[in-house]
Amino acid sequence: MDLLNTLVDKGLRRETPTRDEALAVLATSDDDLLDVVAAAGKVRRHWFGRRVKLNYLVNLKSGLCPEDCSYCSQRLGSTAGILKYTWLKPGEASEAAAAGLAGGAKRVCLVASGRGPTDRDVDRVSETIRTIKDQHENVEVCACLGLLSDGQAERLREAGADAYNHNLNTSEATYGDITTTHTYADRVDTVNKAHAAGLSACSGLIAGMGESDEDLVDVVFSLRELDPDSVPVNFLIPFEGTPLAKEWNLTPQRCLRILAMVRFVCPDAEVRIAGGREVHLRTMQPLALNLANSIFLGDYLTSEGQAGKADLEMIADAGFEVEGAEQVTLPEHRAAAAGGCGSHGGAGCGSRAEAGCGSHAEAGCGSHEGGGVCGTAPAPEPAANEARTDLVAVRRRGAGTDLAPNA
Repeated sequence: MDLLNTLVDKGLRRETPTRDEALAVLATSDDDLLDVVAAAGKVRRHWFGRRVKLNYLVNLKSGLCPEDCSYCSQRLGSTAGILKYTWLKPGEASEAAAAGLAGGAKRVCLVASGRGPTDRDVDRVSETIRTIKDQHENVEVCACLGLLSDGQAERLREAGADAYNHNLNTSEATYGDITTTHTYADRVDTVNKAHAAGLSACSGLIAGMGESDEDLVDVVFSLRELDPDSVPVNFLIPFEGTPLAKEWNLTPQRCLRILAMVRFVCPDAEVRIAGGREVHLRTMQPLALNLANSIFLGDYLTSEGQAGKADLEMIADAGFEVEGAEQVTLPEHRAAAAGGCGSHGGAGCGSRAEAGCGSHAEAGCGSHEGGGVCGTAPAPEPAANEARTDLVAVRRRGAGTDLAPNA
């Protein structure tokens, strides 16, 4: 396929594909899907080998957000039955982080619902960052607190934060259809503030909200222009109680094509499979590791994810290896440009998500003990493309509860 040969050549040279080439990836047939994965896999392995970086989310403050992001279970007006609690204390957050780090995570992503932090909130999160770093050597910390005001990114950097996540989520043209309480330009401004403060920028998207192929290409090209070190790709979890509860638009094949397109457009960035991989990729998750070099371990912000043990088994069975603290995530040219962020083993951030911590995008499937790919209980086999509401489970363990976390 001439298209794929061209995209591989461009990816190895860090050359941007054309919009038409990116759109063509999304338009490929299921018959050509394995060829697409193999081609994008060459680019992924060139820059990142067979390493998979593990990231772990800690939801510092859950629910009660004043913003109206249609995809989010924590939004204003959401009736989703999620956990709701105020700020975790620094020691509680560090204890939550420890579970993920023990499971093999290299980065901890600290997320808090809300429009953006007050100066007092920045002080609180700064203390949490210092506590985690004092107790866990070489850990990378990414903050995801919403829109930043002047000077706040610098304060987080001084406290020891390595990265800041704020996702663009969708194209500028359709952003107003998803959120009305802030603008696309507000999000771009926060990513730029993180860059300017010397933080490793993490910014990504949410697929499956009813957007067109053109919208997906638009947002990924915008991300390429912003040049984040890490690009989390979230797949919408249609939570009951949110405006997008009925938006079941994704198939495993569609998700793989989206990940391949992101890899071709952002060849040397850390591409992270974030929220929704268990729900939408399902048994195709191992194949997606040929496209992305980073995932979240365990549960998400308000929903449950695949069992941590199952994540590790999946990575090993697919012939990949978990990236160690001593390994550098980013290619050498990116690590150097990031001002030491990930430029030497264990120090700095090495990338970017997480989440990007998902920027409040929800995911997870609800697999409980025993792992497996997904599901809270055995369910009848669904018809093709049928909504898999059985795979969406609200998080009831970990941060904000008395139960052990999933990691």
